[in-house]
Amino acid sequence: MDYNISISPQAERKVKETKSVPFGVQPTEHMFIAEYKDKQWQNSRIVPFSDLSMSPFALCFHYGQTVFEGMKAFHMENGKVAIFRPEKHYSRFQKSLDRLCMPDVPKGLFMEALHQLVQLDAAWVPEEEDGALYIRPFMIASEERLGVKVADEYIFMIVCTPSYTYYNKPLRVKVEDHFSRAADGGTGYAKCGGNYGSAFYPTQLAKEQGFDQVIWTDSKTHELIEESGTMNLMFVIDGTLVTAPLSGTILDGVTRDSLIAIAKEQGIKVEERPIKHAEIKEALDADKQVEAFGAGTAAVIAPIQTISMGGKDYTCYTGEDARMYKLAKDLFNIRRGLTADTHNWNYTI
Repeated sequence: MDYNISISPQAERKVKETKSVPFGVQPTEHMFIAEYKDKQWQNSRIVPFSDLSMSPFALCFHYGQTVFEGMKAFHMENGKVAIFRPEKHYSRFQKSLDRLCMPDVPKGLFMEALHQLVQLDAAWVPEEEDGALYIRPFMIASEERLGVKVADEYIFMIVCTPSYTYYNKPLRVKVEDHFSRAADGGTGYAKCGGNYGSAFYPTQLAKEQGFDQVIWTDSKTHELIEESGTMNLMFVIDGTLVTAPLSGTILDGVTRDSLIAIAKEQGIKVEERPIKHAEIKEALDADKQVEAFGAGTAAVIAPIQTISMGGKDYTCYTGEDARMYKLAKDLFNIRRGLTADTHNWNYTI
């Protein structure tokens, strides 16, 4: 199907220096936008990046119908630009939309919009080894009406920003044993705004105590490890990669899924199972080598050096020969086209 995306490029093109700019501050020159009205998507277009004009009555400001994704495009060794696993991101986007009673975006429209936008702003894809173009598709309820209801009108957009190393040092985190990020039957698996808003307060408390992030635990017992900050959480314990299973409270991370596949190819034993923080404590008390790291699109891999449990700090292994770095390197090589993309993860522009 031809989605007839109109393109209105900037009259004057100029790529700005972004290496020294904090993540998420500098947009590229263009954005994609489409409106959902009368039960169909219409007016699909790529235009110069600009502000939106919306009514204060727009439902997205009041009742939480906001969903987003985050993916990256990289410079390949062959000089081309490729988006990493856009179809996997599309699938997760759809699951989030379903959970928030928001309309599906046709896959063809999603992929064509991505392709055209990244192609137009390809000059903004950093060439540095630690650089990538971060791509943010999102949808918001735009119907103008006060009153709790499922909206009938929406805006779907894609914006981009250059990005570089997210965390510059290993993290210090604490196990959260009071607040919860998600609960059974809730929206934990969806990438929706409310999940992040509710996490701000406990995260801020942790930062005031000197921590970088929190490790979220299950809402019933606070014994089972779920995620860390905005990332999936993974461990290497005695050479085995261990991570919590996907559930209604855990996001189906694309980086998580990729690392699991790479680990299996490396011959690393992988266990997707419930993990009690007591198990991590016992392993560290027994002087076992434990690696801990967050995995996500923005950070890729974020090594964790210190975990605070029950008021005591425990040190995880972050040496140069840690397996997590080999996993990260293999993922980097696939994204950059330095090794064979046997999974067909790269979508070349």
